[in-house]
Formats: sequence, structure tokens, C-alpha cells
Amino acid sequence: MRRITIKKCVTILISLFLLNTIMYSANRVGLNYSDHVPDGYSLVWNEEFDAKKVNGGKPALPDPDKWFYETAEPGWVNNELQTYVKGFIDTDTVAAVYDGTLKIRAIPRGDKVYSARINSINAWTYGYFEARLKVPGGKGTWPAFWMLPKNFTAWPLDGEIDIMEYVGYDPNFVHSSVHTQSYYHTIGTQKTAKKEISNAETEFHIYAVEWTKDYIKGFVDGVEYFRFDNDGTGNKHTWPFDAPFYLKLNLAWGGDWGAAQGIDESALPATYEIDYVRVYQK
Repeated sequence: MRRITIKKCVTILISLFLLNTIMYSANRVGLNYSDHVPDGYSLVWNEEFDAKKVNGGKPALPDPDKWFYETAEPGWVNNELQTYVKGFIDTDTVAAVYDGTLKIRAIPRGDKVYSARINSINAWTYGYFEARLKVPGGKGTWPAFWMLPKNFTAWPLDGEIDIMEYVGYDPNFVHSSVHTQSYYHTIGTQKTAKKEISNAETEFHIYAVEWTKDYIKGFVDGVEYFRFDNDGTGNKHTWPFDAPFYLKLNLAWGGDWGAAQGIDESALPATYEIDYVRVYQK
């Protein structure tokens, strides 16, 4: 039996460590993920969440030049139970940037749960929109990556694009959908699809939509699993997707869908991690 010296073992271990570091670095700058972007698209906007800790080691908050918060009490939409706040509750952050990711957290405090809902300041008409995400689990969690029109007046008339939604009571199934006046869940006509991702709660995956004047397609890791076509009638009730939409990231707690099978308080605090968000256009 051939023997390996201690020196050789150390050399092998160092080599493996360096290889892993190189692969990790390549992943962080997106070198391994660009193959998912359809041909003909160029990067026009991105948020890599690489801000360093500030103020004596405190986590940074989302860049105010790129994102703004919505604040709301429980029941504001979908009978959700969380209170949305601007970044902090007491000394804890509900939207913190550190270690290369944005961490949106749902935090219990007494009889309340606090979380964050942030929106991009920029808006776009058509493009390829993607984010690398890791979702929390447990009954009651409801993270989302989605879009609403900049000049919003009424839902669902003005449209909604759900790039990724996840409910913790249905582990490892992700959803992509659109909502319009003619097609939405309350009247049972929703246009949606779901896909099983075996490790959605423990690994990052790339969730995306390609939105053109003719269709909206949903993807996970470059695999298409949802498609909604423009019927070409010019009717806003069936295709309101010809106006600027902005991006939204939030972690809801409970609600009509999130709590459809109850809630599990032991799932809190919950953390929704976002590695990056990127927008491409032709």
C-alpha cells in the first residue's frame, strides 16, 4: 500500500482549499450564472449586496439610492400578520446587508412579528429580471420576489408579475404567476405554475422572468416552467404588461396563502436571503 507523507497531505488540502475559494469567488461575481440570461440581453441595472458593515460593525441597510421601504400594519394586504418597518425594530435589523447577501428577517416581538418589504426605485418595461435567492421554511413564511407597475392605480387591473413566491407549508415548491383583471386567484382564473426544487430552503437558486411585448416566461436555474402569452387583443384586462414595473422583495408572515395550513411560531425568526438582483434588457 502506497503511503502519503504528511507534507503531501498538507499540499493536497491547501490545493483543495484554494480551488474552493476560486470557485466561490467566481460564483459571487456571477461567472457561473450568466448562461441563464437569454441571448441578446445586456445588464442595465444590478444590486450585488456587497456593502460592508458600518458604524462600528453594524450591518448596512439596503442602498437608499436603489431601494425604498413600504411600511404597514397587520392586515394591510392578504390578511398578513406581519408589521412592515423601515429597516429596524428595537436594535435588530429586518433588512440587513452583510457577508455578501441581503437578509430580510421576520422577527417576533411580543405579540407582533416585524419584517421588511423593499422596492426598487427604478422601473422598466420589458426585460429579463433575475435574483439568486434562498428561502426560509416553516408554516407561515411567505417570501416573494415580484413586480408591480410604477403608476399603480388598482389591483389587479394594472397587473402583477410574480417571479418567485414560496409558502413554507408546501416545502420545496416555488411558484411563478401573473395577475390581471381577467386572470387572478380570487375568481379562480389565475395564470400560474409551480416547480419542485428539492433544496430551496438550504441552497441558493436563480429565479427569473423574461418579459417581452409577446409573453412572460418564468424560470428556475435557467429552466422555463411558466409561460403567459399576450393575446394580442389590446385589452388591458388580459394584458396590462406594457408599462414600467418595479421590483419588490418581501418576507410576509401568515396571510391568506402563507397561513392556509396554519402557522408554526417555532419557524421564527425566519430569514430570506438575497445574493443579488439583476436586470437585463435588449
